[in-house]
Amino acid sequence: MKFPFASLQVEQAYSLPDTVARDGLLQLRDMIFETAEARPEIGEIEEALRWGQPAYLTPQTKAGTTLRLGVHKSARFALFVHCQSRVIPEYLIAYPMWDRVDGTRAVLFDHATEIDPLRHGWLIEQALTYRLRKKPATK
Repeated sequence: MKFPFASLQVEQAYSLPDTVARDGLLQLRDMIFETAEARPEIGEIEEALRWGQPAYLTPQTKAGTTLRLGVHKSARFALFVHCQSRVIPEYLIAYPMWDRVDGTRAVLFDHATEIDPLRHGWLIEQALTYRLRKKPATK
């Protein structure tokens, strides 16, 4: 495995009976770490559990908003972002009508073949650089 799990608890969170969901989630996980490797300003990724799901944060640089990976009630698995961020709305502008989404909080998947390195890689990069891109408030 190219990116070892941060803890046994995180590894166990990927131990799903649905192997299709597990494979998709692991593919998204690799994309998160690969994106961080390619963009040094993101800094090191911290892998932890949030709400029982694997979460990916940028604690050193605070460059990004948290990403989470897990199962979803309306899909086999999902890539979650902070619902109050602009990540999903910006994604839908850049890639309209490509994916199923859950409001402003998640992109939904039923199979790993739905994961597109270009589109979903863009989404991951936008989340991991969210605070670097955030425009300052005007007075």
